[in-house]
Parts: sequence; structure tokens; C-alpha cells
Amino acid sequence: MKKMIMKKRIIVTITSLFAWACSCYGQLPTEANGATNRLNVLIFTADDLDRNSLGVYGSQVPDITPNIDRFANESLRFDHAFVNSAICAPSRAILATGLYAHNSGVNGFYKIKDDHKVPLIMEILREHHYALGVLGKAEHATPKDNFEWDYIFDQADLGNGRSPALYYERTKTFLSERKEDNKPFFLLVNSHDPHRPYFNPDLPLDHGEERPSRIYSPEEISVPGFLPDLPGVREELSHYFNSTRRLDDTFGTVLQALKESGLAENTVVIFLSDNGIAMPFAKANTYHASNRTPFLVYWPGVTKAASVNDWDFISTVDLVPTLLEGLGIPLLSTDGQSFFPLLKDGQQPDRDRIFAQIDYKAGGGPTPMRSIHTKRYTYIFNAWSDGERVYSNNNEGLTLKSMKEAAESDKAIAERVNLYHFRISEELYDLENDPDGLHNLIDDPESAILATEFRKSLEQWMIQTNDPLVPVYQNRHKPELANRAFYRIYPGAEELDKNKARYSEGR
Repeated sequence: MKKMIMKKRIIVTITSLFAWACSCYGQLPTEANGATNRLNVLIFTADDLDRNSLGVYGSQVPDITPNIDRFANESLRFDHAFVNSAICAPSRAILATGLYAHNSGVNGFYKIKDDHKVPLIMEILREHHYALGVLGKAEHATPKDNFEWDYIFDQADLGNGRSPALYYERTKTFLSERKEDNKPFFLLVNSHDPHRPYFNPDLPLDHGEERPSRIYSPEEISVPGFLPDLPGVREELSHYFNSTRRLDDTFGTVLQALKESGLAENTVVIFLSDNGIAMPFAKANTYHASNRTPFLVYWPGVTKAASVNDWDFISTVDLVPTLLEGLGIPLLSTDGQSFFPLLKDGQQPDRDRIFAQIDYKAGGGPTPMRSIHTKRYTYIFNAWSDGERVYSNNNEGLTLKSMKEAAESDKAIAERVNLYHFRISEELYDLENDPDGLHNLIDDPESAILATEFRKSLEQWMIQTNDPLVPVYQNRHKPELANRAFYRIYPGAEELDKNKARYSEGR
């Protein structure tokens, strides 16, 4: 197994980067009015989308994402792209800062503290005369309380974040304004699909949301292998795929507005999700299905149409330095490494793994997890798991209810439910032979050397990125010392531990 070599934080000099960017990518000098002839940036995020739900990523659900698939034929597709934190606000803060959650301070549903001088990608672009717009998920997409967008429409202004027509109108207006003021722009378009509640065709439309352009029956959909194939699971997933189709509808209208504006050929477009599907063993965890994300990039003059990178590992902590390198804008320091050379079909060393984390979910006590993802393996450390604390979250729905009912007569499903609620300290999965992560190899004697290598790699990453969880990890076989460190890092956990059965419910 290839030894991990950690990337150091990127230090870029203004003079060399600007000169290099100008010569390589045709960036023009600053004009008299302060604007530049820079590329525009449009980032479109899905909300709680499993990568494998898309046609271009192999979904067997018929005609599920025609607009996204069409865009993929014009773009570069990454097959090994990941988010570093599989939950709303922390994930989006990483997109905005290029910092891991323990370095930005957004390791839950929090904001960056006022005394923590972390620059946002939006703030950097504003200094370079970009107009800044956001549609949907504005609270989670804005890691600072004092940051103000130039153009903002949120969930209530967008048909509950589920109206393709309203996304079209708001995008069209923003782009029209940019044609008038001749400013480059950064537009962050965040769909609220396919976040729960999923579209149930038996319920009335509400809050201005629209009906998806296609409705799916339980018989038409496919069940991810990390979930059991039960009638209740199929029913809920059919509603999820309805919402996924509406996500695709929205993406199509946004691209339509961009093309109608005449700005498409000067605009970088990126499509990704903020985390995996809101189901057990996915969102708010660190499994493979938690962190994998679709990642499609159209960069004018750089990416090749219908191209695929199926070997390099990239993650969202890398996005800020990638954008700024490509735009010719200097960056002082991030936790990520620009993958801009990969957009040009270049090569980079040490792109064989990514690191992921969870600290807090929505409600309840801290449930810190750390993981490594490689092409073949996933290694997970569950710092919160002590055999008594119960894990649960708000992404369980009819699926977990169905699993619990089936568990009464199915031993395998009962074991799966028990693992979901309690975990064990460490997990190791061979994705080549067990792509859905159903067989934990951490205690397999034949995997002992492999486990040791992953432990060393994770500890090295934690130390080099100043992860406060280091003492818990180093004392994972010494429960008393580990718990003492756990309480120091997460002081609220000690009170919640008085009733561990309700640990995830909070006080």
C-alpha cells in the first residue's frame, strides 16, 4: 500500500501566480473601472444526493437525470470525488473556506467566530470585483454572520427551494444584471432537492413547490446495497427519486438561463452534492456512501467534453485553491491542494485518498468520526462509540422504521440496525469485494497489517491538521483516558452521558 504523504498548506506568491495565470489562461490586466476580463463561476449543489443516483454515475433508474447527464457530456467527470464532512453546514463551510471543519470552527451548525480571520472564497472574489449571488440554502452557505451577498433569494423565495421555474427566473435576473454592469460573477445555486421531505405524489403541493417532470413507482427504483430491499424502503426511495428528478429539472432550467444570457462560454460550471443521501449509513456519517459526491466540471478552454478522471482522488477542501489558481487570484493558505492541473488532463502525486470527518449532527451530543477513503478501502474511527451511547439522526424516516420491523425476524437486519445505533470504535471495509461496506474487517487477522497502515495514516493527518481529537484517537484502547479527553473537547457530552440511551436526542 502506498505510504501517505501529507500535502502541506499552499503558499502562493502574488507576483508569480499572477504572471503565470496571465500567460497561461489569458487573464487580462485590471481595467480602469477595477473590473477584469475574468471567467465567471457558477456552482450548483444538490442537497443530500447520492452520487450513484445519477444516470451518468450508473443509476439503473430509468431516465432519472437527463439534464445532468447532458451536462456531463460537455464536462469533465471525476469518479473519485468526495465531500470532507457529510452534513449540511460543515460541508458547505469547507466549500467556502478550503479548511477542514476543525480549522474553520464550523464543525456543526455554527458560524465562524468573529475573531477567527478565515477568508471566504466569496470575500476573496469580491476584492477582485466579482458580483456575488446565492440561491437557496443561504444560511448554510454563509459561514459568517456578518457576510452579505449582493444578490440573495432563499428557500421561501424559490418555491420552498423546489421550484425549477423560480430558480430559472432568479438566475435569469442575476445574469441580466451582470450583463448590464459588466462584472464577473460568482453564483452559488443550491437546490433544496432531494433533501427530505421527499416528493410524495399522494400529498398536495405546498409552499410553491412544483411537481417533478416524472414520477417513479417503488418497482422502478433501485435500492442501494447498504440498505435492505424492503417494501417500506422501496416506497421511501421512490419518493427520493421523485425529488432527484426535480433536482434535475432545476439544474436544467438554471443552465437554460445561463445559455440564454450569452455568458455560458465565459463561465465555469461545477455540479456536486453537499453530502450523501439522507438515509441510515449515509448522510451525517463517514461511510463511502456518506462522502462520495458527483463532481462535474466545465471550464472553458480547459476541460475536455465527455472526459473522465477515474484515478485521482479529490475532495471539497481542494475546491477553493483550485478555483483561485484557475482564475489567477492568489491564495495565502488552505488545507486543500489545487487540482487545477487535473482539469487540463495533467497529473499530480499523492491523489490516492481523502480524509473525512463528522463532529456534530443536527441535535443531540457530539458524534465525532474520522475516516480515510481510498479506491479499495474505507477506514473509520468512531470516537463517540462506547457500546452504550445511542446514535440516531433526523435522516431515518420510513427506511429505518422498516428495518426495525424486519429486524424482529431477520437476524442480519437486526445486526445492521444494532451497528447503526452503537457502532464499534473502528471499521474497515474492502470496497473491491464488499462495495456496500457490509463486512467489517477490523478484527480480521489477515487485515491486521492493512489496519495498522491506515491507523498511522489517519493519526498523521490528524496531527498535521491540528485535529483536537488526536488524544482521543491515541488513547482509543484506554477508555478512561480517551473519555477524559473526549469531555475536554466536547464539554456538553458529559451531561448527556447521564442518559446514554437518549444521547442523540439532547437534553
